[in-house]
Amino acid sequence: MKNTDYDGYLGPRLSRDVQLRRLQRVMDNELTACQRETVVAYYLEKKSMRQIAEERCVNKSTVCRTIQRAERRMRRCLRY
Repeated sequence: MKNTDYDGYLGPRLSRDVQLRRLQRVMDNELTACQRETVVAYYLEKKSMRQIAEERCVNKSTVCRTIQRAERRMRRCLRY
């Protein structure tokens, strides 16, 4: 499985299952619905920022900021 930006925040000692459960919990409890939906569309559904923006009738820059804020929040939460 490919390495992600979040592996370092989840810690190398935790099993992959534990890491995924922690990530899911953070996404469910710490992200807004908009952030969560945008992250899922971008990373899991592999949609481009342009596609997401068109679907939501917003600027591409709005999608980019939403993803950046969600990533920042997830990193902060996963450090602890």
